[in-house]
Amino acid sequence: MLPRRRFLAGTLTAAAALPLVRAAGAQESSGAASVAPVPEGANRLEASPARGAGAMELAHLADAPSTPTGLAIAPDGRVFVMMPRFSADVPFTLGEVPPDGSVVPYPDAETNVPDPAKPQERLFHVPNGVFDPEGQLWVLDAGLPDGSGPPVAGAAKLLRIDIASGRTTRTVPLEPGIVPTSSLNDLRVDLARGRAFVTDQGQDGAGAILAVDLSNDRVVRRLDGHASTKSQEKLVKFVEHRPVMRTQGSGPPRFVKGGANGIALGPGGTRLYYAPLIGRHLYAVDAASLVDPEVSDAEVAAGVEDLGEKGMTGGLACDAEDRVYLTLQEQNAVGRRMPDGMIEVIGFDPRLVWADTMVITPDNWLYVSAAQVNRRPEYNAGKDLQKPPYAVLRIRIDAGPAA
Repeated sequence: MLPRRRFLAGTLTAAAALPLVRAAGAQESSGAASVAPVPEGANRLEASPARGAGAMELAHLADAPSTPTGLAIAPDGRVFVMMPRFSADVPFTLGEVPPDGSVVPYPDAETNVPDPAKPQERLFHVPNGVFDPEGQLWVLDAGLPDGSGPPVAGAAKLLRIDIASGRTTRTVPLEPGIVPTSSLNDLRVDLARGRAFVTDQGQDGAGAILAVDLSNDRVVRRLDGHASTKSQEKLVKFVEHRPVMRTQGSGPPRFVKGGANGIALGPGGTRLYYAPLIGRHLYAVDAASLVDPEVSDAEVAAGVEDLGEKGMTGGLACDAEDRVYLTLQEQNAVGRRMPDGMIEVIGFDPRLVWADTMVITPDNWLYVSAAQVNRRPEYNAGKDLQKPPYAVLRIRIDAGPAA
């Protein structure tokens, strides 16, 4: 047997003697040495590329002033985006996207100016919104002053807005369901059964679900710190071939934390699906039990189902066939979990950078926002790498939304 050093030296020498071959059309790096031409008769075999998925099409571009994590599409096609106030310099947190792709404050600029003296009237930190079957826009306000810290007293709320007039027709305070480290993220409204659900991903990663009885505005905090709503430790999400880590300041990179994030209601409103932002499993729980005051926290926790691996995701959606759609953020893709647990990737697009919120419309389109969260300064040593306009992509599916 050859000594290890002699073997390695011989191997490297032989490798250096091989001719350099590259694929046709490949670009040379600036300043790199020229590549020898392929000799006549040389092996021209090519490696097999990665398999693709369904093609997605560009539906909208939004020239948003900040990170548009939320997306809502009205029955008449009007498009709204939600831009959480991650910092005080975000000019407005709820906007409408006209056909020209600009983003304007909604319902107006004044409403988007935070004012602790008017916590129920002003918008502080809106991560998402949804339309109900009556065409009314429900907006979630987490009430955060600058993206972190205790929510402003009285500012965490749900608003129901009549988009025909721009008037708020209902306000549901969420104060009873939050804690000083809350970071409310997503919502679902079940108007037919008089209830709503909100995920709290927690600034410390200890998440929860807020269940709202719309008949009396009662809010209860459920699954607080439960394993299914909690951020997983030392788990890293990779987006655009790079690990997403907090890299601000002079210290070492820090793991991102994010508890209960994406949320979806199944057909008939019977089952609530949810998942942590930093976690690879999908969970489900009986929706009625979350609202029922006769059901204890222990009983709710005992009813949680671990549905297994689903990839690293953000937003969720569910169609009328009880199939759960997944924003596969590490693959710039959209997946679909079948009722039997099988998962398929239905669409991919390189422009789908940090797939976030999904909307299923009655005409069987699935829309998804590309929020570019991974390009924010806190994940890139203080540099803002976001590149507006932000894309909203879509793909045709074979069912409408769950109802």
